[in-house]
Amino acid sequence: MLTQAPKGTKDILPSEIHKWQYIEKEIAKLCDDFGYKEIRIPVFEHTELFQRGVGDTTDIVQKEMYTFLDKGQRSITLRPEGTAGVVRSYIENGMASLPQPVKLYYNITAYRYENVQKGRYREFHQFGVEAFGAAGPSIDVEIISMLRLFFDRLGINQVSLNINSIGCPVCRAEYNKKLKDYLRPNLDKLCSTCNTRFERNPLRIIDCKEEACKKITADAPALIDNLCEECKNHFEGLKAGLENLGIDYTVDKNIVRGLDYYTKTVFEFVSGNIGAQGTVCGGGRYDGLIEACGGKPTPGIGFAIGLERLLMVMENQGIKFPEPKGLDIFIAALGDKANSYAEKMVYELRKEGFSAQKDLMERSLKAQMKYADKLGAKYSIVLGDDEIDSGKAVLKNMETGDQKEISLDTLITRLKMYL
Repeated sequence: MLTQAPKGTKDILPSEIHKWQYIEKEIAKLCDDFGYKEIRIPVFEHTELFQRGVGDTTDIVQKEMYTFLDKGQRSITLRPEGTAGVVRSYIENGMASLPQPVKLYYNITAYRYENVQKGRYREFHQFGVEAFGAAGPSIDVEIISMLRLFFDRLGINQVSLNINSIGCPVCRAEYNKKLKDYLRPNLDKLCSTCNTRFERNPLRIIDCKEEACKKITADAPALIDNLCEECKNHFEGLKAGLENLGIDYTVDKNIVRGLDYYTKTVFEFVSGNIGAQGTVCGGGRYDGLIEACGGKPTPGIGFAIGLERLLMVMENQGIKFPEPKGLDIFIAALGDKANSYAEKMVYELRKEGFSAQKDLMERSLKAQMKYADKLGAKYSIVLGDDEIDSGKAVLKNMETGDQKEISLDTLITRLKMYL
């Protein structure tokens, strides 16, 4: 056990990290283009925040959270998602006084004790966006267009957008009555979790993954057919905005999302490339969440995307990632005098912004050159007593094999010309 990572966790090795860094760079560029500022939130929060902010009828709160008592006997939970922590920060730091809307993004690790499967881990990486203060459908359109552009920039073309509206507390209350009337004759056939949800939050039954429950809810009344006038107009505004931008969508009446805080717009981007559970990312509007967490009534909307699943989509589609930048130059040294000279030369090169390395293992010259090749060095120089005494050495292009004698004091100038 000592030499094995805990189940549901995964090392990201140096051979893979360039893929993550590429995506993270694209995330930062995307958010900058749309005017979203990065926020960094704690890994753990008071448990009550997630009970209230995520919803105590959700699978996350009921089954999946990593919760413990700290030494002060306070109930603490590792964050299972990002929105609740960002909302807490918005309230605590008085962001309501900032120019509205307040547009934030995060790139975090999150933790859920769920079944481990391909692309789903217990520690996972999540990129998310939150926008507070804008009530109209224009911000919904912006959030969705942000994702569409993100996928386009990454070269992902095999994802489709599904949208729905789950209304507001007013129309949802009326709908819940209809849904409960429909479900009541089949209560004994629903799973135990759905039976507990029947009174407190029957809408969540639509989201159940149990086959028996899915069969029962297949012909259930749809919330989108029972919206109030305000919610209808909001949804029509969303559709018109997407059509104006040329973004294709499908209305999926079964999207309710897995968190209790959603209102009105909910959406998912799905892919057929990642198995049966093809959701790549999802999000929606949560106009009552800030108030529920102790703030003033403030509309909000956001999305979250799991980077592991995003990588899986890209790899399954055969998308090539930019290769990491190789080593600029390797200095091979023979003897103590040359080694000392190489040490100083490598330091001077690094000060000038070049990536440079020398041997640290007392290898033979042949082994040093093999090592330089494995590092992907673009150029190399061999230093011995003769080279130091003459002040000249041979600069070798490792890809073409071309060699050129240069003065050692012009090495930096030469590299600036070649690289």
